[in-house]
Amino acid sequence: MELKIVDLYASVEGRQILKGVNLTVREGEIHSLMGPNGSGKSTLASVIMGHPKYTVDSGDILLDGESIVNLSPDERARRGLFLAFQYPVEISGVTLANFLRRAYINLKYGKDAGKEKERIGVMEFQKILKEKIEMLKLDPSIARRYLNEGFSGGEKKRCEVLQMAILQPRIAVLDETDSGLDIDGVKIVAEGVRAVSSQTGMGALVITHYQRILNYLKPDVVHVMYGGRVVETGGYELAQLLEERGYSIIEKKYGGVSG
Repeated sequence: MELKIVDLYASVEGRQILKGVNLTVREGEIHSLMGPNGSGKSTLASVIMGHPKYTVDSGDILLDGESIVNLSPDERARRGLFLAFQYPVEISGVTLANFLRRAYINLKYGKDAGKEKERIGVMEFQKILKEKIEMLKLDPSIARRYLNEGFSGGEKKRCEVLQMAILQPRIAVLDETDSGLDIDGVKIVAEGVRAVSSQTGMGALVITHYQRILNYLKPDVVHVMYGGRVVETGGYELAQLLEERGYSIIEKKYGGVSG
């Protein structure tokens, strides 16, 4: 699969945030998207997944050459897209295990989910879930807890990666999944993303402010977003340069306003 963003302009509440984004991510590739606050990174993630709050003004989002701008978020998910949220929400009364099993069945079987539900036994799914929980070094008891309720910041972020590991998307967008994590948490999340990519061929667009997660991920491509568009693209050395010199070099080159 290839996710291609073509000259994308998008707005929220009448304010244009994305101003001509061009970006391509293919299966099996790990991309990092960096940039200062207000540059449009999280907006891009939301627009890719079809958040109704955002309006696509012009341009296109293509999956294998087919436009998805008019598809609902669940239709985009069924076609292989996934978004790990920067701020995962809490859902009381729904256990993590039950949520993941229902999501797995619905994405795998779509309209036939009701018929296929019985074919995926609880024990069969528990085996899959146990394997992924161990990979992410989570306490097994987390599966019985309500989704994100009372979770620490690190648990919430690792549970987003757990969802990704269970659902096995073809292209995943991770919106600042490293924020709020300690060093061990960052390493575990990075290793989880790498493991899923290696096992399934998943492509990933990892949105971050900092290089620390990239030290473990070692992305194939690094993009820098500024002023609502991608202004620089390079290899891992680009992230190292930003770590050493900060975003001031981007601001000096492309202007003093990031949003």
